[in-house]
Amino acid sequence: MLRTITDENFNEVLNEGKPLVLDFWAEWCGPCRAIAPIISELASEYDGKVIIGKVNVDENNSLVSQYGIRSIPTVMFFKKDGQIADKLVGVAAKTAFAGKIKELLK
Repeated sequence: MLRTITDENFNEVLNEGKPLVLDFWAEWCGPCRAIAPIISELASEYDGKVIIGKVNVDENNSLVSQYGIRSIPTVMFFKKDGQIADKLVGVAAKTAFAGKIKELLK
């Protein structure tokens, strides 16, 4: 299930004890729209194992600042202990995102 992550609920989600994948995006961003179906598919495929969420950069300035997001889409991968494991900036194939998720589950 794809979740909406906000400045307000981020810490709660991060502390759920599961790996977390955050897609930083905006409605006006063409490349963000291009990867949206991939992110949705991965959310379904890894439901229950990994939390996959979307962060609207226009509405969540604290998270954007905290993680130094300068280009979108940026997809960040967090270990279950909340530490940043990796990130991908820009459009990538589903296999690239899935590979990063598999690394989180090791």
